[in-house]
Amino acid sequence: MKEWKAEVITVGTELLLGQIVNTNVAWVSEKLADNGISVYYHQVVGDNLNRVKDVFEIAHHRSNIIFVTGGLGPTDDDLTREAFQEISGIKIIEDEQTMKDIEAYFRKRNLEMTPNNRKQAAVFEGSTVFKNPVGIAPGILVDYDDRIWIFMPGVPREMKALTEEQILPYFKKKNMLEDSIYSRVLRFIGIGEAQIEHELKDIIHEQTNPTIAPLAVEGEVSLRLTAKAKTEAEANTMFDQIEDKVIARVGEFLYGYNEMTIRQRVYELLLNQQLTLASAESLTGGAFSAEIVQNDGASKVFKGGAVVYHEQAKENVLQVDSSIIDEYGTVSKECAIHMAKQVASLYGSDIGISFTGVAGSVIENQSHGTVFICIYDKINGKAITEKFVFQGNRSAIIQRTVKKGLELLYKHLNK
Repeated sequence: MKEWKAEVITVGTELLLGQIVNTNVAWVSEKLADNGISVYYHQVVGDNLNRVKDVFEIAHHRSNIIFVTGGLGPTDDDLTREAFQEISGIKIIEDEQTMKDIEAYFRKRNLEMTPNNRKQAAVFEGSTVFKNPVGIAPGILVDYDDRIWIFMPGVPREMKALTEEQILPYFKKKNMLEDSIYSRVLRFIGIGEAQIEHELKDIIHEQTNPTIAPLAVEGEVSLRLTAKAKTEAEANTMFDQIEDKVIARVGEFLYGYNEMTIRQRVYELLLNQQLTLASAESLTGGAFSAEIVQNDGASKVFKGGAVVYHEQAKENVLQVDSSIIDEYGTVSKECAIHMAKQVASLYGSDIGISFTGVAGSVIENQSHGTVFICIYDKINGKAITEKFVFQGNRSAIIQRTVKKGLELLYKHLNK
């Protein structure tokens, strides 16, 4: 079985200008991976004959199956066919059946067909032509110089229909597909990307199948395990072997798999332990509560939240003693503790979490990014408070504070 090294090229100046989001490249890559074809390269090019020709030549030298979307329309700036003809020398002809389909398309809609629409029936001599089930321009497959070229319209709906209904079934019929590509994502919190890569350096570098790729997101790290296998069961066996090695080193930071989020994990732990939560928010302004209530069934664990931004709100709503604020300030460990205790009492929850800090200019001699988060567990009467200094603008500090609050809750509930 031939090892496919795929490349996806998307053609269109509007993609480079950001006028249209390039969803085609992600969709095609995912579909190919699902069918065992590894994508090694992506290219995007505008509607310019020389530049399209350049990227085609690059792809031809390094890949053996090339998917091209866009540039097959009726206008003068649709230059995909012309560019490929220049590098291949293959003659462009009009496909009789496609031309009949185009004429029928306009006739059925009682529309006049302009002469330039004949261009959409142009294909390469000797190519395999795939009928477009939802549009006009067909898909075209060319076997040239021991490479497979597949040309499809850039309209996502048409490209997807051609791929699923015509091209992938053709590959299967020709026995071009054997293994499939499977993945498993391990999600970690409380450890940085550099640290996890250091801890797993030898494991990451030794693997070829499955492969391991670290990916950092805000306040978290993921490891994507990717395996090529004949069945999902075979892939899972491979994943389990690698995962055992990973957990032996950094398992304490693992909180979930695949699409799991930390807010979902916190929700599950609260639900399983039959605990309830309430939040008192100053600098986060309700962002933590908004995150928690995204869980379906959040009311089973979340009693409510109090946004107490101003000093008077902390005193009047949460009954935080004014002497605490006078002595320690609103941005302090002591204030955070009282906020967490009082919000748990106010809502009758098992756990109270509080956030106070500085997202803007200096307050009470506390610098920009200073944050106090407190978790009060009413059952054991303990309050755990931590201080952080986050970098970034106002929005970034709020986002990082919310994520850190979820992390601290996870650690507390997971003990």
